[in-house]
Amino acid sequence: MNAKLFFFLSTLLLLIACAEQKPLIPLPDDGTTVFYDQGKKPFYHGVASGDPLATSVIIWTRVTPDNISEVAVKWAISSNSAMENPVKSGTITTNTARDYTVKIDVKGLAENTTYYYQFEALNGQSAIGRTKTTAADDKSAVKLAVVSCSNYEAGYYNAFARIAEKDDLNAVVHLGDYIYEYQPGGYGDSTLSRKHLPAKEIISLSDYRTRYAQYRLDKDFQKVHQMHPFITIWDDHEVANNVYKEGAQNHQPEDGDFMTRKEAAKQAYFEWLPVRDNATKDIYRTVKFGNTVDLIMLDERLAGRTYPVDSVSQSEFEAADRTMLGAEQLTWFKNELKTSDATWKVIGNQVIFSPCDISGLGFGSPVNLDAWDGYPYERSQISQFLANEKIENVIITAGDTHSSWAFEVPSEDGKSNIAIEIGTPSITSANSDEYTPLEKVLQAEKVLGVKNPHLKYTDLKNHGYVILSLTEAETIAEWYYVDKLNAPSDKEVLGKKYVVKNGEAILQ
Repeated sequence: MNAKLFFFLSTLLLLIACAEQKPLIPLPDDGTTVFYDQGKKPFYHGVASGDPLATSVIIWTRVTPDNISEVAVKWAISSNSAMENPVKSGTITTNTARDYTVKIDVKGLAENTTYYYQFEALNGQSAIGRTKTTAADDKSAVKLAVVSCSNYEAGYYNAFARIAEKDDLNAVVHLGDYIYEYQPGGYGDSTLSRKHLPAKEIISLSDYRTRYAQYRLDKDFQKVHQMHPFITIWDDHEVANNVYKEGAQNHQPEDGDFMTRKEAAKQAYFEWLPVRDNATKDIYRTVKFGNTVDLIMLDERLAGRTYPVDSVSQSEFEAADRTMLGAEQLTWFKNELKTSDATWKVIGNQVIFSPCDISGLGFGSPVNLDAWDGYPYERSQISQFLANEKIENVIITAGDTHSSWAFEVPSEDGKSNIAIEIGTPSITSANSDEYTPLEKVLQAEKVLGVKNPHLKYTDLKNHGYVILSLTEAETIAEWYYVDKLNAPSDKEVLGKKYVVKNGEAILQ
């Protein structure tokens, strides 16, 4: 073939290839790009890990291309922070179908070991994340940070920043309300410049994706995910306020089909959080920390919660078919409790389990009908089960109320304690102090103590988190409070500390 013919054919093939190549389509701007740190490109949303097991852990990131395309992302996990000699590595492809999120279940790891991980794509590298597997069979000490209710509009994530600084945590347990669904100004601090995106109540899949993207651009939220594995469960605001299996208080006919909205919310949740995927998209599960802790995470919203009542005087209030967990999850829960050989059974529970008389405090009901007080029959089944099976060392954790609680959970007959309940305050979401003068809040705390003798501690005015430190001998619960939400701050105080001894459902 002569040179002229070769040049002609080469040029023709190149023109054909160019003609067949699809034009580049820029990735749509969802409004969050103004928050991008260009030094992190294309990994603007940081990294995360979660659902640790003895030999595996989920690692997560989100890559953001300039144009709509398939993106190949390299990942590696190493036993040292310099990412030398990775123990596991690979490549995965992501695209618009997963909102460019990346989630890998890394298997074959060593138990009870700290690892570091990193991603690479589009000529950029992510931050290096830190994570840790659980113990298999030993009785190693376990330390968990327990958090809930992280409303972006309500303030700065100072509590997340303090948790990120801790080096001795096994995991962060987020009990729900990871995001909030409200429109800008719908529920937050209007004096701050932290306005929700998109600028409306979120309903569609793209809405939920944008809201997660905004939350995960916050530097403190990124940092706490980078430094610790998360174990998460949804509460109501990941979908809509006071959600249950078939509907929600904050879902109206003009919002469209509720089931479509719920599935969109669940899809975005599984895309954006480092949780292990499963075929049914049920999220209740147990995470074992050796023989020290079985962390039993419950879904009290979407799996089996039935329609709420409006009053304790309604005839169906105590009906047997009104459930928080549903028959299938309740059977599973009882089996997890009965077969657990761990010293401590820690329950990842969203709403307050203990009976709590709030009459006279201006809520219009003697109990919180959205909590377990609103589903007395099923709670009674659980309480009787714990007593009859003589299951010891049950620590129930709770979020939702934006307040701190410490209960000695009474048996049905009130003659003994069947568990301890630890309520964590909100990271940012408004508590009583935001709406009520301080003197009235302090008075309410006193009234609650008088009306509920099994309530040993309550704080309705501070924001922060709980640290649970669990050993063979005891569990220590510590409430840490930040000093402000309306500006970044590095100050926190230890507000309260209780000890629970092995075999004793007593707060000391």
